[in-house]
Amino acid sequence: MDDIRQLLLAAFDAEHREHLAAIRAALAEAEAGRPADWNDVFRRAHSLKGAARAVDLPAVEEVAHRLEALFDRVVQGRTGLDRRTAGVVDLALDRIEGLVAGLAETPEPAVPADAIAALDACLSGAPIPEAKSDITPEIRPEARPGPAPERLPEPAPPTHQDHAVAYLRIASDQVESLSKAVHDLTAVLQGQEAIGGAVAGLESGARGLRRSVDTVQGRTGEMVALARRLREAGDPAGIALDGFVDRVRRLDGDLRAVIRGISGLARVQSRSTGAVDTALRRLRDDADRLLLVPAETVFGGYGRMVREIAREAGLAVEVRLHGLDLQVDRGLLQALKDPVLHALRNTISHGAESPEGRREAGKPEALSVTLSVASKGTQLVVTIRDDGRGPDLARILETGRRQGLVAPGSEPGRDEILDLVFAPGFSTAAAIDRIAGRGMGLSVVAEAARSLRGRASLRPAEPHGAEVTITVPLSAARQPVLLVEAALRPGEAPQTFGLPSGAIAGLLRLSERDLASVAGEPAARIKQGGRDVVVPLVPLASLLGSGVAPLPLRDGLVRAVLLHCGPTLCAVAVDRLLDVRVLLVGPAPPFGGDPALMSGTVMLADENPALVLDPEGLCARARTGGLVAAPVAVPERRARRVPTVLVVDDSITTRTLEKSILEAHGYRVFVCVDGQDALDRLRRDGADVDLVVADVEMPRLDGFGLLQAVKADPGLTRLPVILMTSRGDPADIRRGLDLGADAYITKQKFDQRELLDTIGQLL
Repeated sequence: MDDIRQLLLAAFDAEHREHLAAIRAALAEAEAGRPADWNDVFRRAHSLKGAARAVDLPAVEEVAHRLEALFDRVVQGRTGLDRRTAGVVDLALDRIEGLVAGLAETPEPAVPADAIAALDACLSGAPIPEAKSDITPEIRPEARPGPAPERLPEPAPPTHQDHAVAYLRIASDQVESLSKAVHDLTAVLQGQEAIGGAVAGLESGARGLRRSVDTVQGRTGEMVALARRLREAGDPAGIALDGFVDRVRRLDGDLRAVIRGISGLARVQSRSTGAVDTALRRLRDDADRLLLVPAETVFGGYGRMVREIAREAGLAVEVRLHGLDLQVDRGLLQALKDPVLHALRNTISHGAESPEGRREAGKPEALSVTLSVASKGTQLVVTIRDDGRGPDLARILETGRRQGLVAPGSEPGRDEILDLVFAPGFSTAAAIDRIAGRGMGLSVVAEAARSLRGRASLRPAEPHGAEVTITVPLSAARQPVLLVEAALRPGEAPQTFGLPSGAIAGLLRLSERDLASVAGEPAARIKQGGRDVVVPLVPLASLLGSGVAPLPLRDGLVRAVLLHCGPTLCAVAVDRLLDVRVLLVGPAPPFGGDPALMSGTVMLADENPALVLDPEGLCARARTGGLVAAPVAVPERRARRVPTVLVVDDSITTRTLEKSILEAHGYRVFVCVDGQDALDRLRRDGADVDLVVADVEMPRLDGFGLLQAVKADPGLTRLPVILMTSRGDPADIRRGLDLGADAYITKQKFDQRELLDTIGQLL
């Protein structure tokens, strides 16, 4: 537990400095006569108090509690922040900073009496006492308080136990930089593959040359006989022919030596590339894993916090923590720190009952509080549950009507009533105390969930109590992702897709005897939980909207990913199972596919993006049935020239995505960053370009200007141009078509099939 406490203190060290810097910045704004956001200042004091309680620093908590009360009065307009009061706040902030800075020497610091006395005087209206002058240097206030300077965290105190884990605290942005550098190195070293291909090509060419020399060598016997007859006839050509035969023999020997050298180089290069790839893969995974931490590093101290709150209130409580060993992106956990803290405090303030009341209800005397952390598919789910009195719907509705949150005469349903508790300032507490009454708790939960593109809900728990659930997507966070390949249409190049590993129940390689049929639909026989189970089996190509597709067969096997979607299982067949990597998952693109099937985007080592698919959406699509066709032979294609498309867009994300889509469907793609760059490229290499896809809003030369220049150039006027832009006004569309655009596609309604069909028609 000491190790966990060190991690908690490391997180608190960074958090408290952020809060202090923000409060000091607001004080500076107010002193300069500019408006300050006192609501944000109040919120930060409130969060600082809760965080201090979580890491068991009562001295900091006492100061932060009084700061919170003082800022609450400022927000309500009941107290002005004059220079004397601002000085008291500065003193309090200095004392907090000093207490935290001295934790290595004083793990349990005493409450700073001078700051407490000064804050109490501000709150009561009494004269403010002078700060003590005999304070220790570590907590002496600065002459000109300002934002805390940026500094690297100090190493955690050394441990004297040989078996203990040693921790080195480093700045998170340095870990991010390390991870990015490793991924950049991966991309650079992929050039080794090109070198390996070149060496293999050189070896193949040398062997072909050797075969030609062998053919000539096979005729040397005839040449030797001819040379002898020429010499006997006195013809000088005989001597020349003898010299040629000697050179052929020497060439054969030299060529053999060259081939041996190239073959040896190829073997060394292959071994070296394999070793570098293995080492780099291990380094990449280790670097990515640095950004994943167990949930216990953030939530581990919350059990003690809840028990301490209950003890102060004279209540018995039993706390259970589940799933804290789950590895989650550090940034996501930090964003959820305050919301979970507020929700836990809410269980005590609104769920606690008297021992007599609990006994009468048939409950144990101690209130049960459970914090659970789980990964479900692409979602991180944090649940705070208690077996207390549960939500009082009538009281919530009455408070909502009183605060104007419910329209007069309306009768909202149960879920609508429960959602009222997340409104800012909403509270059913009869009085304000340290735990409740300010209406901050659940509004912080809802606001944080929304900022993370998630949601929060309050529902009655069965058979007793209440349950607060915070559900946020794991996108925009690092998570393990299984990479797979699937060709969406027969004969097309396969594309790479990602699946969140948390939703994967297993990887399958199915032979013919493992396949079954249920109601005319393919299924897979697998072992699950020690028994035989039959699960639906659907090709990924069918699920992604390519129409009915056959099961992909390779070496007589069907490779599939077994997904668990709630209580059900579904097997998704793919062409290849590639790798599991910890990747930074960003948001899903705004266009390019069905949003119900996409949960995010990852950037692969070759800088190409790959869609991360939503397992829930895939399972829902699979349940529709009728998506599998019998395997069919793919007709052999005749060789043809590959059409070239020029993609012009100033957004690197958009042009990379378009390039990936087009290349996956067999096109050669050039990219340009704006209209002027594209025009220069076309005037230089226009003969190699078959079609242009251009954005409209770009620097230097926009899409309309590019289109006008292309149509005015005699050498380019027949070149098809598609404008693809977010500008969907009828006037913009008419302008583009009047200037000669062959098609105008708006990104809001974009579907990759529309783009591909349009290109196919124009080419």
